[in-house]
Amino acid sequence: EYITKSAQELIEIVDEDNNTLSPTTRSVMRANKLIHRATYGFIRTSNNYFYVQKRSMLKDYCPGYFDPTPGGVVAAGESYEVTNLREVEEEMGITGVRMDHLFTFYFEDSRVKCWGDAWECQYDGPIKMQKEEVDDVVLMSMEEILKRAEAGEHFTADSIYACREYVKLKGNPPVNGPPPAVVFVEST
Repeated sequence: EYITKSAQELIEIVDEDNNTLSPTTRSVMRANKLIHRATYGFIRTSNNYFYVQKRSMLKDYCPGYFDPTPGGVVAAGESYEVTNLREVEEEMGITGVRMDHLFTFYFEDSRVKCWGDAWECQYDGPIKMQKEEVDDVVLMSMEEILKRAEAGEHFTADSIYACREYVKLKGNPPVNGPPPAVVFVEST
């Protein structure tokens, strides 16, 4: 049921210059590798560790991969900002935080073509995972994320690209002490 609903979701399709064209379903977008918009949320603790998702095996893109930037595909008629806030709340249960806009970028590989929009917040609270989309959440430094990805661990390639852009913009944030424990609360 989750996969069917997701496949029929209307997605904003854009051109090479990020101008909107016409919406289509997620399944058509994936099948034809159409250019779309997506958000990338860097959620950083006060001691500079990042919340990294282990994606559910139900996901239509990179199932089971680590994703250091919770976010998602922009729905038809939705803005990057609204999508970012919605996705961070849906996937991680994080609400009421200020998300700062960082940068917009284009990414393309053999699986996806998208205009990404990156955001950041500082958060030290509990996580409420959306079980259909997220299997686990761990904390990693930016350095660890990039080293593990370069060593061949399965990370979403578009998010690793966004991580490299983050480091170009802000540097590699130094961690302060060991990572705190991730506190999970049950979804209601």
